[in-house]
Amino acid sequence: MAKEFPVPQVVFPSSDGNLNVRPRIHQSSPAFKPPRPDIPAPSNPNIPFVSFDVGAAQASSSFSASVFAASASGGGSISSSGSFEDEPPLLEELGINTRQIWRKTVSILNPIRLKPDLHEDADLAGPFIFLMAFGLFQLLAGKFHFGIILGWVTVAAAFLYVVFNMLEGRNGNLDLYRCLSLVGYGMLPMVILSATSLFVTHDGPAIFAIAAVFVLWSTRVCTGLLVELASGGDGHRSLIAYACWLVYMLFSLLIVF
Repeated sequence: MAKEFPVPQVVFPSSDGNLNVRPRIHQSSPAFKPPRPDIPAPSNPNIPFVSFDVGAAQASSSFSASVFAASASGGGSISSSGSFEDEPPLLEELGINTRQIWRKTVSILNPIRLKPDLHEDADLAGPFIFLMAFGLFQLLAGKFHFGIILGWVTVAAAFLYVVFNMLEGRNGNLDLYRCLSLVGYGMLPMVILSATSLFVTHDGPAIFAIAAVFVLWSTRVCTGLLVELASGGDGHRSLIAYACWLVYMLFSLLIVF
């Protein structure tokens, strides 16, 4: 509650010599207010627009600095146009030759006339595509076999690698990378069999006859490529063919059952 203080009367002289007496006014003391600091007003309130794209400015400055340093060290001029046009495609940098993969695929589709010279440069991009297609067709049939397919191909390649080098002894020059590539390309008939099995009933003997044809196809392709690309395999062609037949027979059973 505010405390009242007595205020004396105030007398003001008038122009005619009389004294005007101002009545006493009882006022309550105002409530306490904390002092506010004096904030100076901005000298120029109209601030112009400033861009705050600091990253672009730093990137441009660093790029210009690197170009200047490269030109100063090399002593030559650097052309700003065509910096990305001279770079090779991404697939070529990764070692994936799509034309070569297509030629190998077409050559395997004709099992009578093989072209081993196309498979001298081994790669795993084509076999990986075939294995993923194989797993996709199996998935459409209600079987999730991606891990089984990749694992079996790896074990099959190691098996053929050991068998071939044991048969040839010191004369065998088959490496594991090339063997894995050839086994993967030999899986193309198995991919076609997996797609065909979606439209054939698995109850009758028709699926077994079709599977036998595709197994012989894969066996001939893989055996021919192994014998032609690895030296010294002509004398043991039948044994190598038997090992390849066992490998692709397992994959056919995976499709049929």
